[in-house]
Amino acid sequence: MDRLQILKKTLFFSSLAEPSLKEIGRLFIEEKYERDDYVFFEGDVPEWLHIVMEGRIKLLKHTDTGKDIILQIFTPGDMFGEVALFDRKPYASSAQAMEPSMILKLSRKDFFLFFGRHPFIATEMIAELGRQLREAQATIKSLAVDRVEQRIAHILLKLADKVGVSEKGGVMINLPLTRQDLADMAGTTVETAIRVMSRFTKSKIIKPADGKIFLLHPQSLQRILEGKEIP
Repeated sequence: MDRLQILKKTLFFSSLAEPSLKEIGRLFIEEKYERDDYVFFEGDVPEWLHIVMEGRIKLLKHTDTGKDIILQIFTPGDMFGEVALFDRKPYASSAQAMEPSMILKLSRKDFFLFFGRHPFIATEMIAELGRQLREAQATIKSLAVDRVEQRIAHILLKLADKVGVSEKGGVMINLPLTRQDLADMAGTTVETAIRVMSRFTKSKIIKPADGKIFLLHPQSLQRILEGKEIP
């Protein structure tokens, strides 16, 4: 997708008329990141609005024990890091490329100048920030109180909702995921993630599919998430 198509997918800018979309599009720069490159680090001062143009970016938190917890995964059209842009406080987490990625970047100065000329995008801004807050609260709750089976079920359902493709017999999570990725998202060890995924597979809830995950019975994952069924 080109720059304008990506901006049309982004909630902040999706309601803009074509001339305004082209105006803001010209203000972005493109920056390439290789796998494992950091877009920004926890503690950095925020200066840019970021939108994924190509690839995947993970938002992660470094713990005192040396483990990383993946808070979110961003795919093309997703915006990230914007909350810190508003309050000017250092980033509370780091953003790292999961594969070769292209990021659209808009400076804080240019964003607020554009916002001043188009204040109606505040509605979309509030909606997007509200969505991110709800997602963050759900992640925190899951990490704090849920069993690991529930946490992994929650992750799979969330990814299916975000990038899932309905196919005959279920839903394909159209995103390559390693067991390490799942472990980091669930706040557990790789060994535990492997055991849980193996149980899900034996129970015919999921099946591996060329590095991706196919959900055979999303409804079973929902019951696991609700604590009604543990395989």
